[in-house]
Amino acid sequence: MSVITITENNIGERIDRFLTQEFFSYIRADIIRSIKLGQVLVNKKTIKPSYKLKKNDKLIINLKKEKPVLIANKKIKLDIIYQNENLIIINKPIGLQIHPASSIQDNKKRAEKTLVNGLLAFYPKIKTVGDDPVNRPGIVHRLDRDTSGIMVVAKNQRTFVQLKKLFKTHQVKKTYWALVIGNLGKEGEWGVIDKPLARSSNYKKQVVANKKTKTKVRSAITEYRILKNWKGFSLLEINLRTGRMHQIRVHLTSLGHPLVGDQKYQLKKVKGPKNITHQLLHAKKISFILEGKQYEFESQLSVTFQDFLLFLDENKLKGYDEKAKK
Repeated sequence: MSVITITENNIGERIDRFLTQEFFSYIRADIIRSIKLGQVLVNKKTIKPSYKLKKNDKLIINLKKEKPVLIANKKIKLDIIYQNENLIIINKPIGLQIHPASSIQDNKKRAEKTLVNGLLAFYPKIKTVGDDPVNRPGIVHRLDRDTSGIMVVAKNQRTFVQLKKLFKTHQVKKTYWALVIGNLGKEGEWGVIDKPLARSSNYKKQVVANKKTKTKVRSAITEYRILKNWKGFSLLEINLRTGRMHQIRVHLTSLGHPLVGDQKYQLKKVKGPKNITHQLLHAKKISFILEGKQYEFESQLSVTFQDFLLFLDENKLKGYDEKAKK
């Protein structure tokens, strides 16, 4: 059970939309169903999903939803960079979802094809590790399904708690590589994007917040360095000061330079290659200190990312066809 007291930031917001933001693992349909079942009370009274929040409203939330039993799946290939008795460093491929989401829980086949299904097959002891081991065993942080790159997984609860604290206090340094449409400046130049983010009114995207934003606003700061320019494209190295959902994608789009292949945050006026069906964003490096030991790892770019850079170097972008192998 959770108790939330509404502040000025959320006055006038529909309760179903507010709760969809607060409880990311639930889709809006689940929230609406829970409200109608009386699992959400406002000032100890039942309400409708359309109820608009007032200052100092006291929400008592007791969401109940049957979760799928995770099934170990040896067919999920794991690209292990490093492991010891406490942690696993993985290079996640494009298209692999981290764990079953609410929207796919009714689809058994999709729910068995996530990273955690593979982890359970090869590391069954992690089934009790984490804040939500039933759904996300061992998972300390996440990457979007179509973002490739380096991830850290905890093998035991002690390591999970330590890593979670490091991420929360920004003691884990993560470096991304991103290919964007257009040129942001000269090679070697640095830039900082300091724009707060919030959920869109329909909760399907993140947006740069403004004075009219009604959803919860969170600070977001992205640093980037221009590694290489081509005509119409730039390769960026990115470091995050904050870790908001879709932060890199939204920030770069806000500058008019969306990621190549980003289907969700593309701009109508900015045309990119039609044959790239996922964003070219890769978690390249990660470093942190755990129990006095320095860890630093780097992961290889996906085949699609490498091939696209090669075509740019060879000036043969026309006719590029994305490889089936990721």
